Amino acid sequence: MLRDFGVEGVRVQEVVSLDSDMLAYLPRPVYGLIFLFKWREEDPDKQEPSCPEGIWFANQTVNNACASVALLNIVNNVPGLKLGEHLEQFKEFTADFTPALRGDAIGNFEFVKTIHNSFARKMDMLNADLQLKNDASARKKSKAKESNEDDAGFHFIAFVPVQDKVWKLDGLERQPQNLGPIGNEDWVLQVAPEIETRMAQYEDGQIEFAILSLVKEPLIKLVDALAENVKSIASIRQRLHQMESDRAGLQSNSTGANESGEQSLILGPCEKYRLSQEAIDHAVLSPEHEELLKSGDGVAMSAIVLDLTTAQASIRASIRDEIKAIQADDDRAASRRNDKGLLAKGLLQVVERMGRLRIFMESACCS
Repeated sequence: MLRDFGVEGVRVQEVVSLDSDMLAYLPRPVYGLIFLFKWREEDPDKQEPSCPEGIWFANQTVNNACASVALLNIVNNVPGLKLGEHLEQFKEFTADFTPALRGDAIGNFEFVKTIHNSFARKMDMLNADLQLKNDASARKKSKAKESNEDDAGFHFIAFVPVQDKVWKLDGLERQPQNLGPIGNEDWVLQVAPEIETRMAQYEDGQIEFAILSLVKEPLIKLVDALAENVKSIASIRQRLHQMESDRAGLQSNSTGANESGEQSLILGPCEKYRLSQEAIDHAVLSPEHEELLKSGDGVAMSAIVLDLTTAQASIRASIRDEIKAIQADDDRAASRRNDKGLLAKGLLQVVERMGRLRIFMESACCS
């Protein structure tokens, strides 16, 4: 969904545990967390009196939109993130809006609606998200009356680090909730107890929640690493040639990708590995390699080239794995879009009519 929105460089990854050791495996930076749970209204006094300046927060004012609202409440608060033309214009257009007006704007934003609905199964859309109108009306009539937990709907809320604080952004609440300043520790570790408290409200054996993270796409770091690797190899090889140290295994006429074998070197742009000339040009050599080039130590440089060749093979393998994972995500998304719910319902109706026809024909033959 984010890629269809036009957002670049972000991956949605499931969080299987809030244990600190498991959270350490999440790619960094973590832009935000999304918590899916059975919604319960919290004390409104915990919320800010108004939306603080510099925080983009939208209320959920239309049904069946909590997932899109949670995503937008995260990505619109990540500095420098490439949102794509449509979302960039939308963020700028709604910059001075109140959370409620932003929610209305989302509901009227045909670009977001079309993408959201393409992922929402038609059978799911028959049930309005949390029955917002009914629930809101019921809360106004009797705030003291406890809601029936069995009837509670599932809902997405966002946790994001903004302006050195951790915020809970719940589209069903009027304003953001400040969870405190970001300390010396990772903000994800800081917000984990908040989520664990909510999870503890469920009975043992009940799995009625899920946690997703929005992280920087690992492929970006891998391609950057490949760009640095390629630039390092090219620079050292050029230096060796200048020194007229024509050693075996260091010469190549290739100016681009050489795919003859796994140990073959990529020495320039390569579409297969998403490597552009621009990325190579912007790559920065490590201080170690810079010093090595200055030293003129041909033996050491030859050894480094061999190490870089081995490292490149590993980087390329990781890039291939990431590209496969992205393709798998795209395939799952395509499968979700190809909704079979209404088709199945239609087939059942046909079968039902055929059964009635058979009964009618048997009755006619017997009369």
